[in-house]
Amino acid sequence: MRLGRRIHYYCPVFERLFTHPLWAYRTGTFAFASAWPIGLLVTSILVASALVAWSLWRRRALGWRLLWPVGVLQTLLLALVLCLLWRPVLNVERVRDRENELAVAIDASASMAYGEAGRSRLQEVAAALQNGTMQRLEKTFAVRMFGFAQTTTPLNDLEAMPPPGRQTRIGDALHQVLQSAGSAPLAGVILFSDGAENGDTLSEERLAEIASYGVPVHTVGLGPERVTDDLELERVEVAGSAPAGSTIDAQISIRHNGASQARLRVYDRDNLVAARDVKLRPDAATTQLSLDLPAGQAGTHELRFVLDPLQGERNVVNNSRTQVVNVPAARRGILYVEGEPRWEYKFLRRAVDHDRALRVASVVRTTPNKQYRQGVNSPDELADGFPSDPAKLFGYDAVIIGSYEAAGLRAEQHRMLKDFVDKRGGTVLMLAGRYGLSAGGWQNAPLAQTLPVQLTGRQATQFVQRPGQAMLTLYGAESPIPRLDIDPRKNLERWKKLPPLADYQSLGRLKPGAIVLLEANGEGGRAPLLMWQHYGRGAAYVLATASTLRWQMRMPSEDQSHEMFWRQLLHAISSTAPARVTLNGERSVYEDERTVRLEAEVRDERFEPVSDATVELEVAPERDAPFKQLMQPSGQSDGRYTATIDAASAGLYRIEMTARAGDKEVGSAVTHVLRNDGVAEHFATYQHRDLLERIAKVTGGRYWPLRELDGLAGAIPYSKAGIVERQTLDLWNLPIVFLVLLALKLGEWLLRLRWGRL
Repeated sequence: MRLGRRIHYYCPVFERLFTHPLWAYRTGTFAFASAWPIGLLVTSILVASALVAWSLWRRRALGWRLLWPVGVLQTLLLALVLCLLWRPVLNVERVRDRENELAVAIDASASMAYGEAGRSRLQEVAAALQNGTMQRLEKTFAVRMFGFAQTTTPLNDLEAMPPPGRQTRIGDALHQVLQSAGSAPLAGVILFSDGAENGDTLSEERLAEIASYGVPVHTVGLGPERVTDDLELERVEVAGSAPAGSTIDAQISIRHNGASQARLRVYDRDNLVAARDVKLRPDAATTQLSLDLPAGQAGTHELRFVLDPLQGERNVVNNSRTQVVNVPAARRGILYVEGEPRWEYKFLRRAVDHDRALRVASVVRTTPNKQYRQGVNSPDELADGFPSDPAKLFGYDAVIIGSYEAAGLRAEQHRMLKDFVDKRGGTVLMLAGRYGLSAGGWQNAPLAQTLPVQLTGRQATQFVQRPGQAMLTLYGAESPIPRLDIDPRKNLERWKKLPPLADYQSLGRLKPGAIVLLEANGEGGRAPLLMWQHYGRGAAYVLATASTLRWQMRMPSEDQSHEMFWRQLLHAISSTAPARVTLNGERSVYEDERTVRLEAEVRDERFEPVSDATVELEVAPERDAPFKQLMQPSGQSDGRYTATIDAASAGLYRIEMTARAGDKEVGSAVTHVLRNDGVAEHFATYQHRDLLERIAKVTGGRYWPLRELDGLAGAIPYSKAGIVERQTLDLWNLPIVFLVLLALKLGEWLLRLRWGRL
């Protein structure tokens, strides 16, 4: 017999006809128990066949059309009777009853309180087990029961089920159940759950570890695969930080069933900041949308996204999600270098001068030997023009280079500018002009490697007075940079109404990683106008015109298109640059999970990693006493540190990190995380059948709907361990044998009757 993890399906009809279970026939060995030799059986069958043939030969006058089927039936009947005289048997090996253990793990999380027809999912499990299934399992196996949620608890009976838990941690439960078996022979695990795993315990590595035990996990799915008459904020994604006064892009996914429209409201604490009616897709289970929100003033903002409940909606907890956004008080610094005083410079500065989140420090060359500074913080800032010290250049978050020749910078400054993008993680924006881009010789500068276009050779005709209408690309329609209206259709219409541009800078071919947001549609056809690409830790943008001022000059005074465009563009290029010292959580909101993982990065003034720093956290919970904790080097890369803190109570946590190298403070950073209780189990309350089927498949088990639970007991094989005993199962007295004998004889009689010959 082959003893293994092969699944044997339970079939009551089969066992009534064949007496023994299907697994016995699949794994047993057929034999004859009689002491008579097999040769005698073969001889007896041949003799009987000869007698039948002789008897038929004597009656050949009746015709062979009648005689040959009668002869076949008689021969088969005699052969079967002779075989039964030799006592056919099955020799099987099986583990003795109750020498194998079977684990039953029952989901006891809060989502199991949901149900249909007035009965919870947990009550359905109890009813199914008590309806004969448990008795059949206990007849064969030593059954051990467990209840699990955020923890796993052994159970003596179903009445000892723990109170509803705040998490579903299937991976941890299976691991603990398998470990608890020790050396005992474990035939399998039966997992009752809706599969709503929310504890991040079923990674590919954890699944592989569970499968390595060699124990099949049979999963029983609970709950409907789609929840009716329910709205759920399935996903809300926003940036963890945003500059003051900027716009926050929120990506939202709504799961729905039984609704065509929803009302979404967004609150900053108790203040309503946005409201929108959402038309839900009738052809899909989810609807995605984007929403622009004001970042507001400096500070910590708890943005609460709320869906108005449906009429009679039972679960309203999943109608709300909260995200935390940190708005730093420090202004983003931008260095703007111009080689000539021009109108584009004046209107650009005017567009952002009153933006409290931005500081634009500019230096304009007025004559070959003179320059003009604006927006500087001290008399020394930019006193010598473009910085010569990397630490001073790297103090800015972005650099704008206007109509300025490449020859105006020394070789060392060119290398610094490339490193500003590549190593510091800043962003460079290059503008068109008489001395800009290729017209200024930038195609041979190190910075050209970072640009989204391959600059061509230097020509005087590259910057030309050529009118063209700015047009959104597909990428531009989705980007917040050229978004003049929150409504996509209105945004497109506003761009169509803008006056045409007056000039354009010829560019080379786009690089493979370039993303074009705007195109110029003019006499020569369409050409890229605003484009960008990532490079190293930073990014580089190109705006191939110097006449956006026309959007201000030729539009009504109340129109803010020019100001909006430049504010959004400058926010975009300055907001992605990392600080020298950063602190980030794995996420900003932790639902029913108290383990908060943090990662910090520490760099010096030249943005070189500091690997020997002392990094200390000061954690201030909203409801508990503050405490301090040291971060440890991550071991993955220089200058990175990690820590895990215990967020024992719900509420907002302020976490400040301070990094020191010796006696010198390198820098500090602050972040906030929100800890919620009693939330996670009310999301995704439908049955996650795909996950349950995957667990069963990986471990060699089978997925079972609850309605088919009756067949489960007969489908679980024995393990290889335990006490093996041999059994001999008789086959001569099977009901199916009697039925076959009866059918053969009845067939012969029917043939005789048909021909009128008994």
